[in-house]
Amino acid sequence: MGAMVGSLRGFIPWIAFAVLSGTSGWQIGALTAGALSVVLLVRNIRTGHGLDENVIELSATVFFAVIAVVACLEPHSALREAIGALSSGWLALTAWGSLAISRPFTMGIARRSVPQAFWGTPQFRRANVVITTAWAASFTVTAAATGTLDYAVSHSGTATTLIQTAGYLVPAAFTVRYQDARRRDAARAAQPQGAEA
Repeated sequence: MGAMVGSLRGFIPWIAFAVLSGTSGWQIGALTAGALSVVLLVRNIRTGHGLDENVIELSATVFFAVIAVVACLEPHSALREAIGALSSGWLALTAWGSLAISRPFTMGIARRSVPQAFWGTPQFRRANVVITTAWAASFTVTAAATGTLDYAVSHSGTATTLIQTAGYLVPAAFTVRYQDARRRDAARAAQPQGAEA
């Protein structure tokens, strides 16, 4: 469970936004998420984590700054009805973009708990490509599902919030299981020949 919480820590602002925009309004959601993004980003930088380790936090800060301005200046903007799809779409662009430039966003997060000796290995890079792809795919599916739901059903707030929450929990669970499987494989490979006999 601790590993899953660690996978989700950078997404706290996004999860807060998904919940609050559906229950308290998108202005409150955007302002709260923006504040949380800045707090996380500043905290991470103060503890020695570089910008490449804060891709999601940086992405959140930019997104919520723009959305907070729009939500406060134009509370009835048409964007409000598509905000669930927009937020998931922005995350999908962030994740796919990090893959496109060969800097999977999860690499920075993984460096916080993986010894530096492994950072340059092909196995480390491949694991992060797989994990980032899972997150990117989840965000893409979530954006499509919430967009379709918002278009088909008016006032679909609760259902959209549930879909968005699943969009974070599914790849977080995948990340934990994938890492556990890799550890088991590494432990097996490290065993001397005949140790299992």
